Amino acid sequence: MTSLIPILLLAVGFVALILGANWLVNGATSVGIRAKLSPLIIGLTIVAFGTSLPEMIVNVFSCAKGSPGLAIGNIIGSNTMNILLILGVSSLIWPIDVSRVSIRRDIPVGFVATLAITLMANYFFTGRARTINWIEGLVLLLMGLAYLLLTMLRNNPQEETENVQTAMPWGKTILALITGIIGLYVGGELVSRNAQILAKNWGMSESTIGLTVVATATSLPELITSIVAAVKKNSGIAIGNVLGSNILNIFMVLGISALITPLPFEPIMNKQLMILFAANILMLLFVFTGKGHKLSRFEGALLTLGYIGFMWFSLVVK
Repeated sequence: MTSLIPILLLAVGFVALILGANWLVNGATSVGIRAKLSPLIIGLTIVAFGTSLPEMIVNVFSCAKGSPGLAIGNIIGSNTMNILLILGVSSLIWPIDVSRVSIRRDIPVGFVATLAITLMANYFFTGRARTINWIEGLVLLLMGLAYLLLTMLRNNPQEETENVQTAMPWGKTILALITGIIGLYVGGELVSRNAQILAKNWGMSESTIGLTVVATATSLPELITSIVAAVKKNSGIAIGNVLGSNILNIFMVLGISALITPLPFEPIMNKQLMILFAANILMLLFVFTGKGHKLSRFEGALLTLGYIGFMWFSLVVK
């Protein structure tokens, strides 16, 4: 009985996430058309920011309440889920074309971001405790701002030829954006909070909660948004959402979290970091194999199986 209310609230959160993701994709695409932004840029900026809100809220609340242990695990788990499960499922729905700008800029930046937190968490820069301190958090934030600036300066709508929806009237566009972000925020909060309650009731450790339950819950907006985009055959939104969210999770979310309080890092988490590196390499390998720079349905199935393996490793292998 004690788990009934959290389960019900979890279901309400799922509904809010689904509705919010659909509204946000429609509103963001409409804004992008009016601003002459490519679908990829929309995914990397507007949609990625909106879908990264749950990670931000969970980390900020956890750090402010003196429980920063979830922060790094949440981001590692979320980013791994983004690449393996979200790209995998999206590719199963509709093969994803990867643009040249993503190959040249966004995928390499994702590698750099993952490498940065690996070095910071393993006291490469400070030589002290295994933490990400406020100075390193500031460095992450500056790197994130530099990436966003570079992204906007290099926007080229002509690079992508896929069809997108017609721009909605301004009133509907603004309403869709606001309700979409609110839906994602409320849904992410409900799912994340009640997933943690259920996980603790079921005897899971804090690090495992961060890597699995919390990371899965906070990544649901990315999952639903990319699925909606894939159903609409909008590859730019689908992959831009994932790549942009991964980069913002590390640079912006972890950066802000580290400014609030030092983020402790357990050495055992290096195994999950290596899996995240492997996921990045696998994604790049798939992009350069086969016909054209795309993720096929078969490769999407392999990525999805990889995520199942990651969850098994995180839950079973201690």
